[in-house]
Amino acid sequence: MADDEISKRLASRLKEARQSRSLSLEALAKLSGVSKSMLSQIERGGSSPTVASMWNLTKALDIDFSGLLDGSPNERSPIREVIRAEQTPVIMSHGKGCMIRILSAPKSVGETEVYDLEFEANASLNSEPHRSGCMENLTVISGTLEVTTDGVTEIISKGDTIRYVADRPHSIQAKKRKARAILIVTGS
Repeated sequence: MADDEISKRLASRLKEARQSRSLSLEALAKLSGVSKSMLSQIERGGSSPTVASMWNLTKALDIDFSGLLDGSPNERSPIREVIRAEQTPVIMSHGKGCMIRILSAPKSVGETEVYDLEFEANASLNSEPHRSGCMENLTVISGTLEVTTDGVTEIISKGDTIRYVADRPHSIQAKKRKARAILIVTGS
């Protein structure tokens, strides 16, 4: 395949993948970290993306690079993606006492987000209000957690699930020992 043909196919497939997911250039820019103007240039065939940009775009669009060149992005294996533990994005480190691993796909941001939370003993995660109508669903895998939202506190232990409003200040704190939980954030 000639370089010009590869660039044209790549531009066409990226645009098709973005549009099939009903994403605007601005939304894809936010999800991928690639600027809106660069995305526009890539889709027009006016610029070739760097390897780093391609990696961010394929992750944000939930497609593999070979799918962009070989076949339609929609012609995928039934296994969409495997993310090994060491590759899972982390938003906070143990240095803060709480590690947050992102389990949901980038395209889920703002809809349904899934996180794996690990707390050191007595560590807490304090959050500002999320978007209006946002709810959090927390299931404790190990340890005990204290959840506070809008001044109301509940203690939950292994196997317990709590659902609470998250469009106001809220916090999750480990009690006396390490704890782990799965957090699902949904919004309106």
